[in-house]
Amino acid sequence: MDPFVRRAVLLGAVWLVLIALFWSDWRDMARQWWDSSTYTHILLVPPIIGWLIHQRLPQLRLIRTSLWWPGLVAIAAALALWLMGAFAGLNLFRQAGAVAVLPASAAVLLGPRQIAALTFPLAYMAFLVPFGDELVPPLQMITAWLTIQLTHLSGIPAAVNGVFIDTPAGLFEVAEACSGVKFLIAMFALGVLVANVCFVSWKRRLAFMALAVFAPIVANGIRAWGTIYVAQYIGAERAGGFDHIVYGWLFFAVVIAAVLGMSWRWFDRSLDADFVDSSAIEGSPRLARLEQLTIGARSALLAGILMVSGSLVWASAADRLVAPLAAQIDLPAVPGWTRTDYKPKVWWEPRATGAEHRLLGRFRNPAGQEVDVFVAIYASQRDGKEAGGFGEGALRPETDWSWSQPGAPVPGAKVDRLLAQGRVGRLTETYYRTGNILTGSNTRLKLANIVDRFLLRERPTALLILSAEEGGVAAPEQVLANFRQSIGPVDQWMDRMAQLR
Repeated sequence: MDPFVRRAVLLGAVWLVLIALFWSDWRDMARQWWDSSTYTHILLVPPIIGWLIHQRLPQLRLIRTSLWWPGLVAIAAALALWLMGAFAGLNLFRQAGAVAVLPASAAVLLGPRQIAALTFPLAYMAFLVPFGDELVPPLQMITAWLTIQLTHLSGIPAAVNGVFIDTPAGLFEVAEACSGVKFLIAMFALGVLVANVCFVSWKRRLAFMALAVFAPIVANGIRAWGTIYVAQYIGAERAGGFDHIVYGWLFFAVVIAAVLGMSWRWFDRSLDADFVDSSAIEGSPRLARLEQLTIGARSALLAGILMVSGSLVWASAADRLVAPLAAQIDLPAVPGWTRTDYKPKVWWEPRATGAEHRLLGRFRNPAGQEVDVFVAIYASQRDGKEAGGFGEGALRPETDWSWSQPGAPVPGAKVDRLLAQGRVGRLTETYYRTGNILTGSNTRLKLANIVDRFLLRERPTALLILSAEEGGVAAPEQVLANFRQSIGPVDQWMDRMAQLR
């Protein structure tokens, strides 16, 4: 068998083994590709990668392969990323690590010269990872700002409150689905492909990428404005249907065509140009020096097995960590406040999937101020039991409540304004407690969980959400401040309630 073909077959077999070992992550990614409209474009990424490699095959056959030990460092880095995701319950990191270990193993088996020729196809594998949900809140705010500006310019009286826009035709929400994240992610993936395939100059590539990012954001603002504008004449409900049919498909197709059409004349790669200069790679002194860092086949295999198996065993041990908890907890008495019936204007109940204890109650003081308190205690943090996971906490998906905007900062808390049915407002303060840490940052909580699981240390996690409805006897900010003053230091109050100290 041809040496190049033999090495390619070996790499394919290694990839199949790695996918099987990290099958749960690949299965979860595939489900997102198929089920989530945000990530359906990823179904095209595998054939695109195959096409990119196929375009380079004639040159790849002219380039030497070698077993290269620095590729083991890349494998270790990919596994470390996967472990961070496993320890923190972050699917993004787990999936990124599961994908990154594939090109890392290619570096070991193919060597620096082949990797130099395959850099872009292997790097493009990053788009196999579903990412972008983190961009939704800022994109909602940007879209709302663009929309209100265009609405005013078109002469329509309107007022904006966070992601809600009030017009004569009704109240419009820039919901998560309207943030434009779907189109931005797909456009970014397309832009990176076009920048590599159609351009040679890095200045032109960067200019095209700036356009590929800027255009969908502005286009989404125009789309949202168009919906509001049409609604003034045909009604909000009909305008919504018009938006999904016309703007959801035709408008963004036109945007893609416009971006490519505007850039066409600046394409500077010849149609018959090779994607790889095999002679330059073979003659490179730097690659020749790197190629000397070889490793034996048995040593490479043994090191790879030890690293992969060690990571899987370590993650499995961390998953079995369970901290001891009290058999029962209760909301403690608060000086100056009494427990009262929980009767919200619109039902509000945070979500804490996987928590061993959950409590929801309302406190009232003599002045008539009311505070809702939600507590959840977790014996461990892992997939399906994440205090800061997506859809967990104050804003429960598929309810009447929507995120409106961030609230005024409070030390140690994440503050959000929520709105239900376009008329009922609520201010929430979210606190996480683990070890000696009190924070409103999900990132800081994740880092603390990573350290605990890295050290195989059993520690519980507590979630506290304080909330007050708008339209009461006082502003919700003042009501919550009064309640915090009554309970004393929040971290100590949480510890006493959860019986952690």
